[in-house]
Amino acid sequence: MSSDIQLPPDLLGPGSQPASTDGSVLDYMAMPGDMRTYAPHVPIVKADAALEPALKLMAQIAFVAGRVAENGGSENFDLTALDTASRRLVAETMGEGEVAMKLRGIPALSVQESVFAGIWCVTGHGVDRIEVAPVPRAARERAFRPVLDRQPVKTGPGVVNAPAVLSELEDKSAGYAGDLHVINLSLLPHTGEDLAWLEARLGQGATDILSRGYGNCRIRATATPNVWRVQFFNSVDTLILDTFEVTDVPEVAVAAAEDLADSAMRLLDVLEAIR
Repeated sequence: MSSDIQLPPDLLGPGSQPASTDGSVLDYMAMPGDMRTYAPHVPIVKADAALEPALKLMAQIAFVAGRVAENGGSENFDLTALDTASRRLVAETMGEGEVAMKLRGIPALSVQESVFAGIWCVTGHGVDRIEVAPVPRAARERAFRPVLDRQPVKTGPGVVNAPAVLSELEDKSAGYAGDLHVINLSLLPHTGEDLAWLEARLGQGATDILSRGYGNCRIRATATPNVWRVQFFNSVDTLILDTFEVTDVPEVAVAAAEDLADSAMRLLDVLEAIR
């Protein structure tokens, strides 16, 4: 039996609706883009005896990645003894992953995660190494060393909810035993004066982290033990989530055991292709 109800073919879609009488045009929000994902990259080189030190070193790195995935910990490989060609091959094979860090101190260190999660390239004055770990040891050890000391500033006009937030953070910091605690500023009423007062009272630590995926996640250690400022920005650099985390290192910057195990296998695959 046929139905008497029929829909016109052009009820929906561009041009199917009348134009606005005031000339306004619907403007859609831009969709997220530029997500960084792993893509296998095999360096175009002719494997010969001169590059054997680099190939052996990276094979060791892959083996250690599997071991760290099972047992945890951190292991380092010094690259300073490699010749220029071998060092170039290591750099090209490692590439650049999602997470980068700036570690203040002596020496100041720059950390770049490779395309193999949990395998980190660490450089600085007199330092050129690869570290295999969930997160580089120096990032943990230096995190809460004061770059800017905690300031005992008084509350002033506009400081409303910051004292309550500070009290909660200090309480969780003092009693930290491994349990994550998050304060979501995006859900709390606060003022610009609140944030400035909190930054002064918490101080600034020595570890800054940037994690790139859909947009950016910017992470800064404070000078208050185990307290981090964690901010998520979308692909057009708009702040979409603003938090304080009381934790060892925010999870978004840490390579899981599964990631390390996967990195071990993928690195071996790349080395097999090179050979």
